[in-house]
Amino acid sequence: CYVVHQLGLGHHLIVLNYLINSFDQLQSFSSEDIKITDAVFDGVEVRVFEPLAKGDESLRRSVVYIHGGGWALASAKTGFYKHLCRVMAESLNAVVVSIEYRLVPEVCFPEQYNDALRATKHFLQPDVLAEFSVDPSRIAISGDSAGGNLAAAVCQQLSKEKDLTIRPKLQALIYPVLQAFDFNTPSYQQNLNVPVLPRHVMINYWIYYVNGNYDLAHALVINNHTALDVGQALSFRGLLNWTSLLPSSFKKDYKPVVQTTGMAEIIQKIPALLDVRAAPLLADNETLQLQPKTYMLTCENDVLRDDGVMYAKRLENAGVDVTLDHFHDCFHGCMIFTVWPAEFSAGIQTRNSYIKWLDENL
Repeated sequence: CYVVHQLGLGHHLIVLNYLINSFDQLQSFSSEDIKITDAVFDGVEVRVFEPLAKGDESLRRSVVYIHGGGWALASAKTGFYKHLCRVMAESLNAVVVSIEYRLVPEVCFPEQYNDALRATKHFLQPDVLAEFSVDPSRIAISGDSAGGNLAAAVCQQLSKEKDLTIRPKLQALIYPVLQAFDFNTPSYQQNLNVPVLPRHVMINYWIYYVNGNYDLAHALVINNHTALDVGQALSFRGLLNWTSLLPSSFKKDYKPVVQTTGMAEIIQKIPALLDVRAAPLLADNETLQLQPKTYMLTCENDVLRDDGVMYAKRLENAGVDVTLDHFHDCFHGCMIFTVWPAEFSAGIQTRNSYIKWLDENL
C-alpha cells in the first residue's frame, strides 16, 4: 500500500500507537482461570481465551472477536484487547477467539476482510469447535469500530454460503464503521471535530484502508464521490437515506449534503468505497434478512453513531431481532478504556451492558 508510506499514518495514528504501547507496559493482565494461547487458523493468527474446566464437561459458548483501530492500529495481543477478551471469557464462561488480522500498511482492503473471514470459517468447522469444547449452536461474532465493520461483513458473507453447516447465532457490533457513502450524516456533522475520532481522521482511515490517494479527502468530505450524476452510486442512495432511517432526535435540524454534479472518477479509481465487503450498510435487503439476532452499541459523541443506527433500522425492517443500545454520554472507542490509567466510567458502563446482552442471549 504505497500511499500509506507516502503519506505516513499521521499524528493521530502515531499518538494512538504510542498510548496503546505505553499502557501495555504499565499494566499486566493475567488470570489463573483463563488459558491464553496463540494459534493459526487457515493462515491467520488468532489468540484464544479459554476458561479452565471446573468439573463441568458441558460445551461452552463462544465469541469470535475482531478488534478495532481503523484497520491500521491495535492488536489482539495488546493490553486493552487482551483485557477485554479475558473479561469476556471469565464473565461468560466462553471461549473467545480474537483475530489478529493484518493491518495497513502491510495490506489494504480486501485483505483484512479476507483474514477475518478465513479465520472465522476455520473456527466454525465442527472438528475445530470440538477441539475447544464449543457448542456449535452458541457462537457470536463481534467487534468494535473497524472490527465491527469486519464482523458485520463476515457475518453477511457467512449467511450466504450454502455449504456452511454452522453459522453465528448472534452478531454484536460496537460503534461500527459501516459506510463511506455519506460523510455528512447528522452524527458526522454534529461530531465533526470531536475526539477520539473527528471526521477528517475517519476519512483518512478509509483512504488508507482502500489504498486511495489523500488528495481525494476534500472531495469525500463534501460527498462528491456519491453525487447525483455518479451512476455507480445511484442504486445505493435509497439504502442510506438517513432522513427516513434515523429518529427525529438524531436528525435534529441537519440537512442532507447531496451534490448535483461530482467526481465519478473517484469511484472508478476506488471501487472499494461502494463494495459491500468494505461497507456492510450497502447490503441489499435479501442479505439483511439472513442476518442473526443483533446487538448494536452506539455512542452520541461519535461520528459513526448514525452508521450503527441506520444498520440497526435496516436490519429491523428486514425482520431481524435487533437491540439498539445507545449511550448519550459516551464517545467512540470508550469500551476498551477500562484499565488504569485510562479507566473511564463510560468504558465500564458500555462493556457491562454489552457483556450482559451476550450473557442473556448467547
